Amino acid sequence: MQTSPASAGRSSPDGVRRLWNRQLDRYPETGARFTYLAITVLVTISLYYELYVNASVAPRQLPALHMSFAFLVNLLAVANLVGAFGSLFAGLTDRIGRCNLVVGGLLVTGLLVALVIPHLTTKWPFAIATAAVGLVEGICLVATPALIRDFSPQVGRATAMGFWTMGPVLGSLVVAVVASNTLHTSTTWGHEYVIAGVAGLVVFGVALVGLRELSPALRDQLMVSLRDRALIEARAKGLDIEASLRNPFGQLLRLDVLASATGVGLLLLIYYVAVGFGQTYLATVFGFSLRDANGLGNWNWAVNAVMVIVAGVASDRLRVRKPFMIVGGVGTAAMIVVYLEQAGHHPSYYTLAAIISLLSAFLAVAYCPWMASFTETVEGHNPALTATGLAIWGWIIRVIVFVAYLILPHIVTTVNPLVDYGGQVQAYAAQYPGFQVPASALAALQKNPTDAAALAQARSVLGANYLKDLIALEKAPADVKTYMAAHGPAVLQAQAESPGQWRDYYWICFGGAVVFLPAVLLMKGRWSPRRAKQDEEAHEELVAAELARLGGRA
Repeated sequence: MQTSPASAGRSSPDGVRRLWNRQLDRYPETGARFTYLAITVLVTISLYYELYVNASVAPRQLPALHMSFAFLVNLLAVANLVGAFGSLFAGLTDRIGRCNLVVGGLLVTGLLVALVIPHLTTKWPFAIATAAVGLVEGICLVATPALIRDFSPQVGRATAMGFWTMGPVLGSLVVAVVASNTLHTSTTWGHEYVIAGVAGLVVFGVALVGLRELSPALRDQLMVSLRDRALIEARAKGLDIEASLRNPFGQLLRLDVLASATGVGLLLLIYYVAVGFGQTYLATVFGFSLRDANGLGNWNWAVNAVMVIVAGVASDRLRVRKPFMIVGGVGTAAMIVVYLEQAGHHPSYYTLAAIISLLSAFLAVAYCPWMASFTETVEGHNPALTATGLAIWGWIIRVIVFVAYLILPHIVTTVNPLVDYGGQVQAYAAQYPGFQVPASALAALQKNPTDAAALAQARSVLGANYLKDLIALEKAPADVKTYMAAHGPAVLQAQAESPGQWRDYYWICFGGAVVFLPAVLLMKGRWSPRRAKQDEEAHEELVAAELARLGGRA
């Protein structure tokens, strides 16, 4: 049953046929396996970079495309719903394979993001293109972690899933880093899309040449450790693939699968708010520039990227998942409360950076072991249906995000005036401080310049130089006065109401983190490292016994 290094992991097709016939007949050696895992992570980073690039330029994009904030939020909700059904379709990868869908998806998104979306000037074509990107992302959300699972035994699964989880995290980090360093070089929003799309097409070339997958007979089995390799190759010769794939969704519509997928979807509400509207929130509530808002994103995603690996390695070393999920979930809930309480106050840049970093770290501690535990829970029902289980998860999480995005404009109604007019209103108010005086006091002074009550109100707002500022205001150009009369009151009201509205929405995210905790109890896995070690040793004995029965040797 042993294989030589020269033959292990080699795919039979040669030449051009390798570009579409990507199946490996034998389990790959360590070097090749790490290469396939690395390419899969690179693919994931690229796809999420293209998906999330919108967040970095949303405040510029809204007026340029004549979109309201409500339209953008509803568009992202619909894109997630489309992605949900893309995830269900990707469940077919248990039968038809993973790689070609992933490579084709890279090509489609790269072309859309680099060549189509940057040249759009109205909202409806942009909406259609964004929904198409969401569809591809929904497919790849299932296919790429399925590839990670195929090439990673359960011992070491959390570390491998940590690297996959870095895909969306590093995608978000790349968005923030690139935007914070390039936004000042262009006044258009399409510039960021071009950069993301070109990067995606480069990764498409890498995946086209280098990405491979296991044959169905190999991937449809449970692999606890690399020592199982000889056994799964022996079993593959007699495996009834069709029997294992019958009624796939019927086999996995179980309480543990559904509850855990729903729980993590609710936990990740805080993540999806950050990737979709984090920069908009920081710019409209705290007054940060778009560049500084993206800079705070650097802290968020950099910490998360490091912590998913730390959590994955620690979970594999201790051989348990559930304690990490509980600690991460409780910490996430606590830090959401700390974060939402900052709205309406004036925290410094580095205070927010510290809060965001801690929140992101706890989220990573919960999510990375969850990914490993979820695939192991699915394998407990049928290891041949990994992609089907991930499809159920992908559908559920996308529907949750769809609903969450759909209700956001009804809770947070203040973004439009702040994005559309807030910058100009603030500029005029800085140039003519008299505009900061309440409109009722200004109207009273126009009727009677000596109105004592109105003058007292102006002094309380403007300070000792109030008379000078009021005189300067009288000399302001007519178009400035007209603009401030039309939009100033709405902006001031939005500034007053916005923190409370965002706090309300973040309380929903807190509730999601709390609901996640009991769902952990239903998932597969031990609480005790000692018991988990005993399970692993018992499994190794069974493998040795079955190999002996089959006449093989490890």
